[in-house]
Amino acid sequence: MTVLLALGTAKGLFLARSDDDRASWDITGPHFPMTGVYGVCVDKRGPVPRLLAGVSSSHYGPSVAYSDDLGATWHEPDRPPVAFPQDTGAALERVWQLVPDPFRPGRVYAGTQPSALFVSDDGGVTFELVRSLWDHPHRPQWQAGFGGQAIHTILPHPGDPSSLLVAMSTGGVYRSADGGDSWVPANSGIQATFQPDRFPEFGQCVHKVSRDAGDPDRLYAQNHHGVYRSDDGGAHWESIAEGLPSDFGFTIVTHPHRPDVVYNFPLVADAMRFPPEERCRVYRSQDAGKSWEALSDGLPSEPFYPAVLRDAMCTDDADPAGVYFGTRSGEVYASPDEGDSWALVASHLPDVLCVRAAVV
Repeated sequence: MTVLLALGTAKGLFLARSDDDRASWDITGPHFPMTGVYGVCVDKRGPVPRLLAGVSSSHYGPSVAYSDDLGATWHEPDRPPVAFPQDTGAALERVWQLVPDPFRPGRVYAGTQPSALFVSDDGGVTFELVRSLWDHPHRPQWQAGFGGQAIHTILPHPGDPSSLLVAMSTGGVYRSADGGDSWVPANSGIQATFQPDRFPEFGQCVHKVSRDAGDPDRLYAQNHHGVYRSDDGGAHWESIAEGLPSDFGFTIVTHPHRPDVVYNFPLVADAMRFPPEERCRVYRSQDAGKSWEALSDGLPSEPFYPAVLRDAMCTDDADPAGVYFGTRSGEVYASPDEGDSWALVASHLPDVLCVRAAVV
């Protein structure tokens, strides 16, 4: 079994490969040196896997590059693949998210900063703006979070090609039931602690949303203060933060095969962005958030201060599943046994922004 681990950092993309059931890793990079890589996708729908990377160069600007040989060579289009139409008056700052559509072979979605959704039907080579979301009457009131105003979550429904969910900071969760022709906010029960109305229709600073492996209408959300579950596709949310040492954090990840299994990396608070008690611990729930257990076997026992960002934790699609996370201080850890034990994959990397893994 070969597992590819893509590590997007503030200074380029690193690729780690394991051919021995995730016991050891060979690392190459940086690809796109001195370029921020905020979004990575491993698209396995075609005859060969396609890697997509959202790269942000301070000189050339943001773009999307792709590789059909697992990163040995890369292709960047001559013209910007993701660009706002002139009449929007907007300019692309970066691509945060790249997600394949499970029903349409060439379709790939991109989430951007400023908050917008783009769609490609040629495998991620060119993209068009989804005007229905951009023209939503709420959009002028979406605000920027501390990390910017961006769509960072895109969740196609695995059983319904007309159902699509996005989440943004700051704006909240929106969903479409008609293939993206129209959108409604889906934030009932999620708090906005920084607003006078603590439960507004929209405007929440949702940090990440993930979908359950067993029930596609069961969703999990890490909010700016708050960890939530929805059992009706996002129509209503309830807190599942009890049992966690903090309800603040950025990432939330579900198991690829097992229902009701979800992972979280709590931080103290918005003004204290390091782990509670300065301890490096991943928290896992195996009952849809009713209870949580701390996982730390193989993780540092000394005081630990880095944060794990919203897309810097993931799973692969092996069985048993691997779980991975990267830190803002450049460490990357892997668990080959669903979180029970951990080992260091890489250290001294630049700030880790996103992590993606797949069996290739």
